Amino acid sequence: MKHVKGATHWVIPDGYIPPVSSGELLSHESICVLNCNTEDANLMVTVYFEDRPPLENIPVVVKGKRTNHIRTSSLQKDSEYIPVGVPYALEVESDIAVIVQYSRLDATQPELALMSTIAYPL
Repeated sequence: MKHVKGATHWVIPDGYIPPVSSGELLSHESICVLNCNTEDANLMVTVYFEDRPPLENIPVVVKGKRTNHIRTSSLQKDSEYIPVGVPYALEVESDIAVIVQYSRLDATQPELALMSTIAYPL
């Protein structure tokens, strides 16, 4: 019996790209995806907001036996991006099982903070 590594549906409820950074590093957030399979993983990312319609079905490919760190600021749908300074949440769906982690680099103060957590698999 083959052991499945990961899941096909993930949720990240807490997203926020700070509008300012201090020092040399830029505050950012990343969806970190590990694909342990030989075939490519085809992801669809949906971004939810508090006060506007979501950006739905943003395609992302993670090659087989690879990892991809997708900066949330690079996600776009019809030339619309995630605005800075606005809370958001993410839903990640994949056609094959992958592992999803979420990382945040907060450089809003000189004493920056790095946070990383596993996303919630559904």
